[in-house]
Amino acid sequence: MIEFRPLAEEDLAQVEEWLARPHVARWWRDEIADTLAELRAAIEGRDASEQHVILLDGRPIGLIQTYLAADHPEWEAIVQVGPGVAGLDLFVGDEELIGRGLGPRIIAAFAREVVLARDGVDAVIATVEEANRRSWRAFEKAGFRHVRDVVEDGLPCRLLRLDRGAAASSGDPPGERR
Repeated sequence: MIEFRPLAEEDLAQVEEWLARPHVARWWRDEIADTLAELRAAIEGRDASEQHVILLDGRPIGLIQTYLAADHPEWEAIVQVGPGVAGLDLFVGDEELIGRGLGPRIIAAFAREVVLARDGVDAVIATVEEANRRSWRAFEKAGFRHVRDVVEDGLPCRLLRLDRGAAASSGDPPGERR
């Protein structure tokens, strides 16, 4: 069973360990100290982003976050999505769980249960490096559609989007889209 719980101060040591793992560090390019400072700010209420631990059968396996694109002007300038759109980022810290179909299930559940459940959020987006095929395929399997290509931090990325109507009208179970 996939669940999400708010990130707490006592989770930061585990997050730091995950961030140092090669399979996470390859794609999560922010400095570990910077990421931990941002997470701490969110925990303390000094940042509006929502941070959650991903749980699989009650066991912590990764981190997932959401935030309004409009709250990050530099990123909004790249994605150009306007108000009412939230971003989503995640990683699975346990490498043995990669490639087992969990990604689409995690993304779909979080998008529907957390992000699109917020008042005033009409869509959720993610930018995924073009080279990270496994990740952008997971978003597509979760119901996101490729909107256009963008450049973020000098790297080609896919802008992927899931609109509230598409999420609500889908008859497929989360992550079961083919």
